[in-house]
Amino acid sequence: MDLEQRINAFVKLGAFLNQFQENEVVKNETLEANDLFFDGFKHQLKLAQEYNGWFTKQNITFTISNWSNALTDKNVRQWLSKYNFNTAKPQTVAIIMAGNIPLVGFHDFLSVLISGHNVLVKQSSNDKHLLPFLAKYLEVVEPDFKGKIKFTEEKLENFDAVIATGSDNTARYFEYYFKNKPSIIRKNRNSVAILTGNETKKELEALSDDIFRYYGLGCRNVSKFFIPKDYNFDAFFNAVYKWHPIINESKYANNYDYNKAVYLMSEFDMLENGFLMIKEDGSYASPIATLFYERYTDISELQEKLATDSDKIQCIVANGFSNNEIAFGETQNPQLWDYADNVDTVDFLLKI
Repeated sequence: MDLEQRINAFVKLGAFLNQFQENEVVKNETLEANDLFFDGFKHQLKLAQEYNGWFTKQNITFTISNWSNALTDKNVRQWLSKYNFNTAKPQTVAIIMAGNIPLVGFHDFLSVLISGHNVLVKQSSNDKHLLPFLAKYLEVVEPDFKGKIKFTEEKLENFDAVIATGSDNTARYFEYYFKNKPSIIRKNRNSVAILTGNETKKELEALSDDIFRYYGLGCRNVSKFFIPKDYNFDAFFNAVYKWHPIINESKYANNYDYNKAVYLMSEFDMLENGFLMIKEDGSYASPIATLFYERYTDISELQEKLATDSDKIQCIVANGFSNNEIAFGETQNPQLWDYADNVDTVDFLLKI
């Protein structure tokens, strides 16, 4: 199977996903194999929601929409244009996926197959309904994918390289267990925002999407923000209010109530507005329904601090802070070439 076949298959998958939007699901009668898969995928979406309370319809369809937008012929070719695929020798690459947000391991899955390798997937039990179904669609629209995609719930065996995502604790296990294999091991990371106090309401409203999308469970979610010493929180609280219905979601509300009780019993200072607590804290990883903050007095010192802690940070949301910053509201809209942990997965796969 050549690169053109692989590209065309994933572009067809993107068109298939484009039918399942947040506001409406509209069947496109012109799509290849759609009669076989359309109703089945609607059922898988329903199963994913029922199985994992964090996977709401809104969160799943947001993910689906992002992938349908990414998997266009133009985007895929732009992404792959800088690589040389002629030297890649097909290998079997194992992927150990997280399950914190829907289809969180799809980029690794895509990268392995688009590079010409075989993939061996070990999914999280929290996210096991969507990807196997999409893999079947790929095999039907491009039969040469058959035999190149395998899912397992058993111990990983017979693979040449591995991409594994987990917590800091599991990463240490991964590093030991896969020490003799080419690997990408991903640990805990969080995203931060840098505020100056001069942000517009539109920017702060966009920031609220970075905070609350997926309930804050993703590594690209902002879990902490840095503020000037004399920052006034009024504008921030006003702007994020558009997300207040989130407190009606039972799993989020339970975490909010629990963490609020812990903070109150521990007599921690915090501010809260009925659906979000903000607390001054030096950590990057904040609990659900909580946003940490830290004050700064010197931008250059803050830049130095974040550079030192770069292995803990996925995204920096800011306006004019650094060369690798992300605009407010864009953390959950990565491009195909925006790699997790800034590790070029395709480059790694072409060199194994």
